[in-house]
Amino acid sequence: PSVPSPFPRENAVAALLLPLSGPAAATGNALFNAAQLALFEVGDDKFTLLPYDTKGTPEGAVDAAQRALANHPDIVIGPLFSAEVRAAARYAREARIPMVALTADREVAGDGVYTLGFLPGPQALRVVAFAKAQGKTRLGVLAPATEYGRRVAEEVENRAPNLGVAVTSLQYYDEAAKDLSTPLGRMVKGENGTQTEPNFDALLLPDEGQRLRGVAESLSLYGVNPNRIKLLGTMLWSDSNPATVSAMVGGWYPAPAIAGVAAFGDRYAQAFGARPPRLASLGYDATALAAVLARRSPRDFSPSALTNPAGFSGVDGLFRLLVDGTAERGYAVLEVEAQGAAREVDAAPTSFNPPAE
Repeated sequence: PSVPSPFPRENAVAALLLPLSGPAAATGNALFNAAQLALFEVGDDKFTLLPYDTKGTPEGAVDAAQRALANHPDIVIGPLFSAEVRAAARYAREARIPMVALTADREVAGDGVYTLGFLPGPQALRVVAFAKAQGKTRLGVLAPATEYGRRVAEEVENRAPNLGVAVTSLQYYDEAAKDLSTPLGRMVKGENGTQTEPNFDALLLPDEGQRLRGVAESLSLYGVNPNRIKLLGTMLWSDSNPATVSAMVGGWYPAPAIAGVAAFGDRYAQAFGARPPRLASLGYDATALAAVLARRSPRDFSPSALTNPAGFSGVDGLFRLLVDGTAERGYAVLEVEAQGAAREVDAAPTSFNPPAE
């Protein structure tokens, strides 16, 4: 038999499933802090947020989901990791409670489960479209042979032609390799080694950290002149110190609008005494979304309300949940500057409506 909810039913209840203990506890607690900030700023006294610890494991996520669903929430926020979402989602689906998970794994999305994470493919396509608007119509892709690298490369290869961009060269490299001469040589000289110069005017590097910087530093040795060939990235560039590599200065990558992220960081620091980690904004945006839907009279957490085509405005800018369970986002494009701080060269959209012709 189902247990009656202990909360007055004029209250909307959101269950929050996060790794509050275990190896990912620091991230989980930052997400919880951000959710509480959204509760304070957006919620009202008829909106209740109930946290449950997943411990960062599939087993913990199942236990948290079962305890949460016993309280008949209107919506489940979280879990964070794709394996946790996979384990907990069946219980939310059985109870017909929507789940807004914080992962970027599109494989777990759909059938009542929405993923709020930043999908890598659309990030790359945002910056490719901006480069096209600046006259860069031939794209090279040099990606690590990781799941992330392959996912970006495949989506760009499939969808760039719709933007009027031809993918003229695609190479993968082993993430552990110290010598990239083979993939770089093929990028520049072609598969049969007969090209005299690169056949692309923009080059997408969907990698991060020291490996990304090492790849970028190697390019000039193989005839990739960053003054003629524009380097493009994904959001991974944000935390990779690209300005420390001269070849990356002037490169473009997508990111949420700088002002919104900075303002959230200030408010979070004021409330909790430290700057938030990058992912914390997802906890804020998911909770704010639930709080907005809870205010409706009558409150509405139906698929049509969750997938409102106008979308929602969050810390990371405009986003909307799609019928397939993934999130579409409106990114700005940033340019790497020598001084270290990136500069916004193309603003994030303020609406999903196409501009009037």
